[in-house]
Amino acid sequence: MFNLLDIIGTIAFALSGALTAMNKKLDLFGVFIIAFVTAVGGGTLRDVMIGRTPVGWMLDLKYVYVICFAFVLAIVFRKKFEKLRTSLFLFDTIGLGVFTLIGLEKGINVGLHPTICIALGTMTACFGGVIRDILCAEIPVIFRKEIYATICILGGMVFFLLKSFNLDNDILYLITSLVIISVRLMAVKFKWYLPTLEKI
Repeated sequence: MFNLLDIIGTIAFALSGALTAMNKKLDLFGVFIIAFVTAVGGGTLRDVMIGRTPVGWMLDLKYVYVICFAFVLAIVFRKKFEKLRTSLFLFDTIGLGVFTLIGLEKGINVGLHPTICIALGTMTACFGGVIRDILCAEIPVIFRKEIYATICILGGMVFFLLKSFNLDNDILYLITSLVIISVRLMAVKFKWYLPTLEKI
């Protein structure tokens, strides 16, 4: 299930990048590049920072195939996907939870402090979107009022809190991802935002 959610998250992020690029009227190559960096950008940056090279998607071509599949899907069904933003949002939220966990585990595996692991988890989940938005001349989502990266940080804190109780890994992953997904859904539904600083 964990690997399945990983693939679903990759597809969702790639679709998100492709749709954003198409809205910006980029050509086919531009659409593919934006889809690609949205899906693997966060993981690539994480792997480089912890010295894990070649980075993950270079060692496992399934990610390249999945992104290519999502790219074709976005092109062929672009008009229908515009009507399915709720579904894409749900998959994106699932991906947020899963990729946060992956980043946390990568940090733990190389013996990093929990605070740094949480930062890696947040980076893995969010920075593909940051790169996408910058390339598409948008203010990145995590820098707007919408609660996004904060949820990943919260999820990381929950993860290490539960880990201190020596829970089974499957239960630990499930609870952490459900917390991230649930808070993300509630934040959008109830319009929870971080305060912004007004001009003086």
